[in-house]
Amino acid sequence: MFRYLVTTFRTPQFQMSIIDEHYAFLDRLRQQGKIELAGPFTDKSGGAYLIKAADMEEARALAFSDPVHTSQSSIVTVYEWNAK
Repeated sequence: MFRYLVTTFRTPQFQMSIIDEHYAFLDRLRQQGKIELAGPFTDKSGGAYLIKAADMEEARALAFSDPVHTSQSSIVTVYEWNAK
């Protein structure tokens, strides 16, 4: 398993109503053991989460199924991260 940092930055089309779905999505990842850390930025511009995945393809598939991405409320980017 590798670690991937997922960043989410709100777009002008951001929908506040999507937040509950986003948190439910993160909770499902947590229950599956795929998420290590998650949280919003204090300036309310978005947030980030750290996921574990077999490869970049799996990491992108997970991140791009996030409701903030599928609703076009946020720009979601995935980085392979060699954190220690």
